[in-house]
Amino acid sequence: MNDNHDVVTALRFDVELSLTGPIPALVNKKAAALLRMIADRLEDGDFEEGSEFVDVNDENGKSVGEIYVDYGHLVTHSA
Repeated sequence: MNDNHDVVTALRFDVELSLTGPIPALVNKKAAALLRMIADRLEDGDFEEGSEFVDVNDENGKSVGEIYVDYGHLVTHSA
């Protein structure tokens, strides 16, 4: 690759959660806690390069959703 090209990492990160609860405030609280946990895992590098589906489990180990992780590389053309 010559000096006129840069390679950058691109991330597609989709989160799908299916939560239930007695009132919206409690469902929101569950969702926020799960999203914080997911963010910590992302920051810690727990997801593999390439593409993969990862299950999301609640505090009891019950599956409540899925994450799609896709790392790719883009070649950009510099002037």
